[in-house]
Amino acid sequence: MKVGILGLGEAGALYAKGFVEQGWQVVGFDPGDVPTPEGVGRAATVAEAVRACDLVLGLTGAKAALAVAKEAAPHLEPTTVYADMNAGAPALKRKIADVVGEASAAVFADVSVIGSVPKYRHRTALVVSGQGASSIADYFGALGAPVEDLGTEPGAASARKLLRSLFMKGLGAVIVEAVDAGRAAGDEQWVRQQIARELADGGAALERLYDGTYKHADRRAREASAAAELVAELGLDAGLARAISELHVLADRSEGLRDTSRLTPELLSAYAGLPTANIGDATDRLGLLDSGISALWPGARAVGRALTVWTRAGDNQALHQAIKIAEPGDIMVVNGEGDTSRALIGELIAERARARGVIGMVLDGAARDVEVLAGMGFPVWARAVTPAGPYKFGPGRVGVPVAVGGVVCRPGDLVAGDGDGVAIVPAERAAAVLAAAREVEAEEARRRTEIRAAAAATPGGAS
Repeated sequence: MKVGILGLGEAGALYAKGFVEQGWQVVGFDPGDVPTPEGVGRAATVAEAVRACDLVLGLTGAKAALAVAKEAAPHLEPTTVYADMNAGAPALKRKIADVVGEASAAVFADVSVIGSVPKYRHRTALVVSGQGASSIADYFGALGAPVEDLGTEPGAASARKLLRSLFMKGLGAVIVEAVDAGRAAGDEQWVRQQIARELADGGAALERLYDGTYKHADRRAREASAAAELVAELGLDAGLARAISELHVLADRSEGLRDTSRLTPELLSAYAGLPTANIGDATDRLGLLDSGISALWPGARAVGRALTVWTRAGDNQALHQAIKIAEPGDIMVVNGEGDTSRALIGELIAERARARGVIGMVLDGAARDVEVLAGMGFPVWARAVTPAGPYKFGPGRVGVPVAVGGVVCRPGDLVAGDGDGVAIVPAERAAAVLAAAREVEAEEARRRTEIRAAAAATPGGAS
C-alpha cells in the first residue's frame, strides 16, 4: 500500500507516522521547512509524491487545496483515490472533485476528520463522501478508524464537519471571550470555575478549548469562515458564524504578535527612565519618530511592547479590536495615516485600554480629551489634538508592521517614550541597544561632571 501525503504539518505528520507503523509505504511533500517523519520518503514535487500511489491525502489547508489538486491531478493513476482532508466549504470540495475528474481517471473522496488527530492519529473518526468514499472506508476501517460513509456526493462530508465545527469553534470562541473578559475585570478564576462546572470534563475541557483556540487559531478561523459560508448557503443569517471566525482571527494575531522571550519583563524594566535621546544616540539616530508626534502632556513616559494597529484615516474600529487582545505592558502603536481631522482616541478608549493593561499609545494621527488623559496619567503621543471624534467603520489591521512617524514598527518591538518623543527598538536588538544607551548615558554624566568641575575651577565660574 503506497500513500502520498501532501502537507506534512501536524496532521500530515501524524498520519504519516501511523501509516508507517502499519507497514505502508509513505511519501510526503511539503514546500515548507518542516521535518520529515521517520520512515517517510520526502518528495521534491507534488508530482513525485503522488506517482503510483494507491491513496493520496490532501492536508495542505483549505486555502491551497484547489491549487495543489490541480498540480497533482495529471499525475494520478486510474486506481488512485484522491482524498481531500482539508476543512473546506462544500463548494470547494466539489471544485476539487471536478479538477481530479477532468485531469485523471482517479476517484475523489471528500474526507472530514471528526476528532483529535493528535490523540487518535490514523484511527481518528472520519466522515466521507464522493466516488471514493467506499474505498476510504475500506482503507481506514482496516486501520481501526470509525468511518461514516455519506454516499457519492462531494461536499456532503465537509458540510457535516462544518456543522459540528460551528458548535465546537463557537464554544471555544465563547470561552475565550468570557475568560479574557474575566481577566480584564479581575475575576478570571471565578469565570473559569463557572465554565468548568458546566463542562463534562471540567477544567481539563476548559483548558483544552481555551488554549486550542489560540494555538490553532489560524486554521480554525478558516474553518469557521467556511462554516459561515455554509450557513449563508442554507439561507440563514451567518452573522454569528462570521463573528466566531473573526474572534479566531484576532486570537491568531494575538498568538503571533510578539516574541516575549526577547522582551522579558527584566529587559523592559531596565529601559525605565532611560531617555529616548540616549536610545537614539545608541542607534545612530535611527528609530526615532519625527518631531510631529509628541507627548500630549508634560511628564508622559512609558516603556513597553508594541501592539501595532493600521487603520484608515480618522477611523478607530481597529483600535477597539486591538484592545480585545491587548496584554499588560503593551503600548499601542497606531498608523492613522497622519490624519489630524479626527481624534482616534479619547478618555473612554484610553480607560478600556488601561483596563487591559495597556500602558500608553503612540498615534500617527490625532487624539482628544488631553486634560483627562493627563489626569489619568495615561501617556499618549500623537500628531495633533482635535475635539472631533472618529469614525468606526474600518477597515483596519492589528498585529502587522506599521509605519509611524517615518519609522517601521513591528509587533513586539520595544517602544520608549518621554518628553522628547518616541523611540522604536527592534525586539531582537533591545538588549544590545540597552547596553549601548547606558554607555551613552554614562558618558554624558562624565562630561557634565567635567564641565561643572571646569566651571568651578575657573575664577568667577562658581559662586
